[in-house]
Amino acid sequence: MKQPRISSVIERRLLVNYRVDPAAAARQLPGHLRPQLVRGHAVAGICLLRLGSARPSWAPPAVGLRSENAAHRISVEWDGPDGVETGVYITRRDTASLLNSLAGGRIFPGEHGRADFTVHETPDELRVALASRDGEVRVDVTAEVTDELPGSALFADLQEASDFFRAGARGLSPADSGRRLDAMELDTDAWRVEAGRVRAAQSSFFDDPDRFPPGTAALDSVLVMRNVTARWRPLPAPAAARR
Repeated sequence: MKQPRISSVIERRLLVNYRVDPAAAARQLPGHLRPQLVRGHAVAGICLLRLGSARPSWAPPAVGLRSENAAHRISVEWDGPDGVETGVYITRRDTASLLNSLAGGRIFPGEHGRADFTVHETPDELRVALASRDGEVRVDVTAEVTDELPGSALFADLQEASDFFRAGARGLSPADSGRRLDAMELDTDAWRVEAGRVRAAQSSFFDDPDRFPPGTAALDSVLVMRNVTARWRPLPAPAAARR
């Protein structure tokens, strides 16, 4: 089935970023992808995303759906026909939406597990927590919006962080029980992010010592995107990333 282009509004996108030892990050990737390094670190994290008005691009906004979603991701690069290309490898997607779960890998790129979300938001503070129904993933992040990006070892300032993530707009997700990769690109004419400061964060993925031995994954920074109109365009998987 051909996957349609999806139009939506990113009502809230919380990017929780970790700096990771490159060897530890590489162990989470298919062999044809490698970690994209920034100042000697791999970049990984969790995207906590609430979409509104999500629907095929030909449909009116009134029929769009709203859903809470999460993606665990690692920034990657690979060798393309014209040189090195970049994007993110999404190790796992979770959603509160039954429809997203059923349509993932069919109508929507990438398979989606089911999860229960707890969300509290004000203009200045956000808390997003989730627990996957298969018991594999738990996340609980509280962040406050700030004027500048504090304490990041990956990015010198908010503009540098914004530019990095905007350039990594292509996502590669395991599908068909890992036998193929789905590819998707985020496209928006209204890209804008705000800086944040993490007040508390727990992640069963990054806190797992078997996956990331002590000292190989550290919380680095958080970015906030709110009320941005966006399109999601399915793409062929890059030739170097096809299984």
